[in-house]
Amino acid sequence: MKNAPDADFLIFDLGNVIIDIDYQKAINRIKEEVSSEFHHKVEGFYLTDFHKDYEVGRINSAEFRQAVKAYFNQEWKDEKVDELWNSLLLKIPSERLELISKLREKFQVGVLSNTNLIHINAVNRILQNDHSLQNFDPIFDWVFLSHEMGLAKPSAEIYEKMLVDLGTSGDRVVFFDDLIANVEGAKKVGIQAVHVTGPEVIFDYFKNV
Repeated sequence: MKNAPDADFLIFDLGNVIIDIDYQKAINRIKEEVSSEFHHKVEGFYLTDFHKDYEVGRINSAEFRQAVKAYFNQEWKDEKVDELWNSLLLKIPSERLELISKLREKFQVGVLSNTNLIHINAVNRILQNDHSLQNFDPIFDWVFLSHEMGLAKPSAEIYEKMLVDLGTSGDRVVFFDDLIANVEGAKKVGIQAVHVTGPEVIFDYFKNV
C-alpha cells in the first residue's frame, strides 16, 4: 500500500471529522427559545458541570434534561430539549463513510468521541435515514464513547483505556480529532495524532493510500 501510515489502527473523532456539527447553530436555536436575559447563559451552556457530567455518564438523560430546563428556567418537554440539544448535528457525508470502508481493508478502524446518549441516538437516526445503517457497528471495528467509558478527552486515562482495549501501543495508532487539545492529549500518551482543521485533511492524509 503506497504511502500507508505505519500503524495498525485508525481512530476517528465524530464531530467535524465523521459528522458535520455546528455549535453556533445550536446556540442560535436555543437563543430563539429563551428571553434575552438568558442569552449569556446560552454561551456558557457547553461549559456547565452538568454537560460535562452527562458526557462521562455521571448523570443519565432524564437528569440532563431536567438540568437543562432548570438552567434556562424553562418548562420544555423532553422532546424540545432533545431537539435543541441535537440541532448542532448536521450531515454525515457519504464520501467519509466510503473512505472508512476503503481504509478498513488494510487497518482496524474505530471511533473515539466525547458524546452522550441523546446525541448518539440522533446520530443513529441520521445513519439510518441517510445511509441505511442502524449504527456505526457495521463500518467500524471499535466504538469508544465517553459516556459509556466514564472518561473524556483530553484526559490521558481515556486514551490509555482505549489502547488497553485495542491491545496495542500508541505508536501503532493514528488518531484524528478537530480539537487541538484532544490531539495534544493523544500525543502525550504516544499516539500518532492529526489535527483535523477541515474536511479535506483526512482525504489529503490518505490521498495516496
